[in-house]
Amino acid sequence: MTSINLGHPVDMHVHLRQGEMMKLVTPTVKQGGFSVAYVMPNLVPPVTSPERALEYKQELQALAPDTEFMVTMYLSPEITPEVVADAAKKGVSGIKVYPAGVTTNSDQGVSSYEQYYPVFRAMEEHNLVLNLHGECPSTPQSDITVLNAEERFLPTLGELNKMFPKLRIVLEHCTTKAAVDAVNACDDNVSGSITAHHLSLIIDNWSGNAINFCKPVAKLPSDRDALVAAATSGSPKFFFGSDSAPHPIKNKRTCNNAPAGVFTQSHALTYVAQVFDKAGKLDNLKKFVTDNGRKFYQIENMATSGPEVTVVRKEVVIPGLIGPEDDGVVPFRAGEKLDWTIEWN
Repeated sequence: MTSINLGHPVDMHVHLRQGEMMKLVTPTVKQGGFSVAYVMPNLVPPVTSPERALEYKQELQALAPDTEFMVTMYLSPEITPEVVADAAKKGVSGIKVYPAGVTTNSDQGVSSYEQYYPVFRAMEEHNLVLNLHGECPSTPQSDITVLNAEERFLPTLGELNKMFPKLRIVLEHCTTKAAVDAVNACDDNVSGSITAHHLSLIIDNWSGNAINFCKPVAKLPSDRDALVAAATSGSPKFFFGSDSAPHPIKNKRTCNNAPAGVFTQSHALTYVAQVFDKAGKLDNLKKFVTDNGRKFYQIENMATSGPEVTVVRKEVVIPGLIGPEDDGVVPFRAGEKLDWTIEWN
């Protein structure tokens, strides 16, 4: 194949930040090939009300009027069943769970799920999506590290699915074969999102390399291969969520405590097409980046007018930096030549 029409792809997990970084990266959603972006709420302070979620959406829409933004709230004590009902009426799409302390801006996250059972029941009733950052916090006492934090979380996914069988749940940014298996073992209303960088990286690629460091971290070659198999299979249980997470290069250069996050937004479809081409599965690319996510989120008709996206077999060089020196972001695979690019037509 030399070109593939993908219609209007959807990226169901993006971080667009605030302030100058928001201004820099928000337009790159379209640049990367996507018509719809599902935006994470881990701002400072976090998005914990429908009013703030809608205000944030307006800020993003002003920066990228050709992109449709879906907004979420951050699970916290401020989120009650009444807030869920109000959010559903006002067009908020989901609620994101961050276990306390596991990643960027997660300090106000969840330590116990039981207190939120009434919220999950309300989400079932009002058809909001529960988005799970599927890791347990790393603690020496529990023998949990970044390498097994996802796998140790997976029983919680199964329990939530059994307790709330009508609740649509996404296990975000799967990184292990165990996660793929757990999603497949759950009901049809449980899906998994997979990033572009986790389709390529293994532990050796981020150990000592802050640009490739993210959470959850990339794992073993066998895990990466399981992710590629799931993504390229065409299964409706899996769809694309970039988890593109920009950090200023000056922060990534920090010797201690470099921030977690890989920036893929500007060339997201290029990275994914490269993986599908290598796997010989380009015929399933549209399912992964367009059809499956739209069906799960029940947005089949959202942002489907206007130009469509085609991936074209044409060499492209990933730039070394996007934005100003020090405050710009280094994109994934910076400086590399890849075989695919996108066109809007």
